[in-house]
Amino acid sequence: MGCTFSGLNALYDAVNGGGDVWINENRFRIVRQLGEGGFAFVYLVKELLSDSSSASGLASKLKDKSHLSDDGTYAMKKVLIQTNDQLELVREEIRVSSLFSHPNLLPLLDHAIIAVKTAQEGSWNHEAYLLFPVHLDGTLLDNAKAMKAKKEHFSTSDVLHIFRQLCAGLKHMHNLDPPYAHNDVKPGNVLLTHRKGQPPLAILMDFGSARPARRQIRSRSEALQLQEWASEHCSAPFRAPELWDCPSHADIDERTDVWSLGCTLYAIMYGVSPFEYALGESGGSLQLAVVNAQIKWPAGPNPAYPETLRKFVTWMLQPQATVRPRIDDILIHVDKLIANLKS
Repeated sequence: MGCTFSGLNALYDAVNGGGDVWINENRFRIVRQLGEGGFAFVYLVKELLSDSSSASGLASKLKDKSHLSDDGTYAMKKVLIQTNDQLELVREEIRVSSLFSHPNLLPLLDHAIIAVKTAQEGSWNHEAYLLFPVHLDGTLLDNAKAMKAKKEHFSTSDVLHIFRQLCAGLKHMHNLDPPYAHNDVKPGNVLLTHRKGQPPLAILMDFGSARPARRQIRSRSEALQLQEWASEHCSAPFRAPELWDCPSHADIDERTDVWSLGCTLYAIMYGVSPFEYALGESGGSLQLAVVNAQIKWPAGPNPAYPETLRKFVTWMLQPQATVRPRIDDILIHVDKLIANLKS
């Protein structure tokens, strides 16, 4: 899926406050804003179909019809692009997103990048419009905050089923040739959809930091470059130790995601990363807590989560990446824990 440059008039309706956006040949009405962060805004949009043909619109473009919305609503991410570096990052996100096809990874349905003339004579910026399925129950982070306010916790069964879905999505990424790492697995990048009589559906999103997982570090400058890149792309409380303090001779692989998975499993249970406590301590150091895997276990909930779940988290949070499990091992283990719940 390559980047599409649409004509300037394609988005004039939206720019001038008309509330309608064209993404290539398809027209969408902005219903409301769902969120924002940095240079990106996320909107709930509804597809406007022409009367001429029921087969027109997004339905004629998508190979996988399961991604079509029943009521025509979608999530649209608008990214304001002011530099060539930002433009390349968005193009890379689009390219990488097109590599994945899995029920637990958020699919990119369509996209357009347009040039926008600025007030400065002869100067142009760009805007990107990315279209996704919508999940209105929010992120795992949103849900964790709401549950914490009510002093509620996920059941052990829901914890394991949410976690298993994240593992399944990551397995798809890690098993590509070459393997890809997500690099920013955290509750804020997991969408949840609540289902009656079933555990929530969990979908991993935001592939802006995803890159080929395996890197050979052979010098101090390469190690420092990796640390600098990680500081910009990998959220600190979920970042693996080898991305905080990279040796001058190291083989980095997809097990950086496994560390983040361990932190995320802890966060599904307790609402925060296992290392965020260090941010609130006088003289505390998040990096030190991570590098030494200094986990603190909260008291709740009542009844407490089984000890096997704590051991599972600890297994993934091994500071030495070479002894950390791989995603296939984790899936085998989570399936055993789910089976034990049923027996």
